[in-house]
Amino acid sequence: MRQGIMSNKVEFELVSPERLLVSQPVDMVVVPGTEGYFGVLYDHIPVMATLRSGVIDIYEGNRVADRIFIDGGFCEVSHTTCTVLVETAIKLVDIDPAKAQQEYENLKEDLEDAKTEIERTAIGERLEIARTKVESVTGQPVKL
Repeated sequence: MRQGIMSNKVEFELVSPERLLVSQPVDMVVVPGTEGYFGVLYDHIPVMATLRSGVIDIYEGNRVADRIFIDGGFCEVSHTTCTVLVETAIKLVDIDPAKAQQEYENLKEDLEDAKTEIERTAIGERLEIARTKVESVTGQPVKL
C-alpha cells in the first residue's frame, strides 16, 4: 500500500460523452481490454488501454455488485483510479435479451444487403458489438 493512504479501494469512473455514469470507490473492476479482460485493484501499475465491447464487472468485496455492457472505449489506470471512457454503457440487467437478439438479426440482414466495402465494414463493426451484447446478456455464444 502507498504511504499515507488508508483505503484499499480504487476510485472507478465510467464516463460517456454526455455525462459521468459511475463514480465510486470499488474493491476491483474488471474491464474488457482488446487483448483480453483485466482486473484493476488498488495500487495497480499505471496503464492506458483500448477496450473492446463487453462487460465491466464492478466488485464490492468478493462479489460482483454491478455489470455494465460497453461498446468499447479507453481505460486509464493509475495507482488509485480507473477511468473508463465509452460511447455507450448499459447496465446488463437493463438489456432485453429478445431486443438484443433482434438487433443482431437485423444487422446480419443489413450486412447481406450492403453494397460497398465501406458499408460492410461499418455494419460489421456494429454487428460485432450486437453479437457481444447478446452473448453478454444470455451467457451463450451466438451462432454465426
